[in-house]
Amino acid sequence: MVSRERLYRTFGELLYVIAMSDGIIQKEEVETLEKILKGHPKGADIKWSFDYESDNQSDVETLYKKVIEVFSDNGPDMEYDFMIYALTQIAEASKGIQPNEEKLITNFSKDLLERFINDIEKIKEKYNE
Repeated sequence: MVSRERLYRTFGELLYVIAMSDGIIQKEEVETLEKILKGHPKGADIKWSFDYESDNQSDVETLYKKVIEVFSDNGPDMEYDFMIYALTQIAEASKGIQPNEEKLITNFSKDLLERFINDIEKIKEKYNE
């Protein structure tokens, strides 16, 4: 399990990935992000991480792989519901959800679930030897 601090930084990274999935971060996406994060106890930390990735123009594909790795290491978490909500809201903020944004949201859920299933299988194999 990863630290909560690391988990929230990773949320910011994933939100950056969805905002950049169309190649540019829209003003409406940032406004929506700020509105959503006002209601989250770690909103300032998440926003800091989003801004850091944006300032450094991080590579979206590399960052996405890192996000899945961190979330997989963390394991199932109630906060993932918030992430799906935030991803959807940001994607809808500018001209509705675009196909590449929808794909990213769907793949996030699918990729994370696959990682959890694989981890469970590895644990089963380890204890059944």
